[in-house]
Amino acid sequence: MRQAGLRAGRSYNLYISAHEKKPAGKSREDHPEGNHMISEMIENIRVLGPAVAAVWIVTIIFCISRPQRYLNSLLLMAASFLTMLFVSGLFGEKVRPYLLMAFFLLIMLGLLLVPVLLIINGIQMVRRESLSFSHLLSLILGIFVGIGEIAAIVYVLDLSGSFRFESANRWILLVAMTVFYFSFLLLSFVLYTLFIQWLPHRVRFNYVIIHGCGLSGGDRMTRLLSNRVDKAIEIYRKCRTKPVLIPSGGQGEDEKLSEAQAMKEYLLEHGIPETHILPEDRSRTTRENLVFSKALIDGAGGATKRTALVSSNYHVYRCLRMAREIGLKCTGIGADVAFYFWPSAMIREFVAVFSARRFLIFSLIGYLVFISPLLYSFFFEI
Repeated sequence: MRQAGLRAGRSYNLYISAHEKKPAGKSREDHPEGNHMISEMIENIRVLGPAVAAVWIVTIIFCISRPQRYLNSLLLMAASFLTMLFVSGLFGEKVRPYLLMAFFLLIMLGLLLVPVLLIINGIQMVRRESLSFSHLLSLILGIFVGIGEIAAIVYVLDLSGSFRFESANRWILLVAMTVFYFSFLLLSFVLYTLFIQWLPHRVRFNYVIIHGCGLSGGDRMTRLLSNRVDKAIEIYRKCRTKPVLIPSGGQGEDEKLSEAQAMKEYLLEHGIPETHILPEDRSRTTRENLVFSKALIDGAGGATKRTALVSSNYHVYRCLRMAREIGLKCTGIGADVAFYFWPSAMIREFVAVFSARRFLIFSLIGYLVFISPLLYSFFFEI
C-alpha cells in the first residue's frame, strides 16, 4: 500500500509539472528576429549616431554664432537628411523599406502641394491686399513650380514608355531640373529662416532696434508694424535693466509723419517711458535703418551695447546679413505675421538676398554644375 501511494504521488507530480503554465515572457532564444533587430539598432546607433549628433551640434553652433551665413541652411538640410536615414535605420530590414518609402511619399506629397498652395495664396493676397507685382509673386512662383513638376512627371512617363517625346525629352528634363534646383534653394532658405527663430537668445539688451515698414493712410500703423512694436515691448518688459528702444523709419512721400514718430506714439500709449525711446527718423531702406540706428548707439556711449533688432520673422535673416556688413553685432528677433501674407513676403526676401552679386554668382555656378550632365548630352548628342 505504501509503495502504491508513493507511485501515485510521483505520477501526480509529473502530471502537474507537465500542465503548469509557462511564464508569459519568452527567453531571448525564442526571438531570433527580435535579437537581430535589436543588434541592428545598436549597430546603427554606434555607426550613424555620432555622425548625426556631430552634424547637429556643428549646425546649431554655426547658427547661433553666425546666423547670417547661408551655409547654415545647407548644413540644416544635411542634418535633416541624415536624421531621416538614422531613424529608418532604427527599424528592422522588413520595416525599413516601408519607412523610407513613407518619407519619400511624404516629401513628394509636399512637393506636389507646394504649387497648389502658392497659387491659392497668390489669389488670396490679391483679394485681401491689392493687385501689384509683389502680391503676385506667390502666384507666379506657384505656376512656375507647377510647370516644372508637370515636366518631371512627363519625363518619368517618357522613360516608362507610356509616352514618347524623343528629342523633346531633354528639354523637358531641363525644365524639371531647373525648377528642382531653385525650389531646393528656396526651401533651404525658408527652413533656415524658420529655424533661426527657434534658437535660444539672450534676454538682456541695452538697445532694441525696431524696423519700420510703412504707414497705412499716411498716419496709421499697419498690423505688420504694430506686431513688430509689440514684440519690442515684450522684450523690453522681460529685461531687468530696461533697454532703449530705437523705432527706426523715415517719412515717405505719401506719409504725414515718420514711421519712427508713429512707433514712438504707440510705445508711449503702451506705457514705455519717453526716456527709453530714441527715434531714428531719417532712414528709407533696411540698410539705412541699421546704419543710422548704429550711429545713435555709438553716439550714446556706454561700455556695453548688447543690441537686438526686431522685424517681421521673414525679414530677420536679411537684416542680420546687413548688420554684419556694417559691423553691428546684434541678435535678430522676429515678430509674427499674418499667415496669408508670409509666402509672398518670404519670396521677396529670397529674391532680395539672392540678387546680391555674390549669391547670384554662386547660385548660377551651382546651377551649371547641377545641369552639367544634361548640357554635355546636348552638345555631344549622347
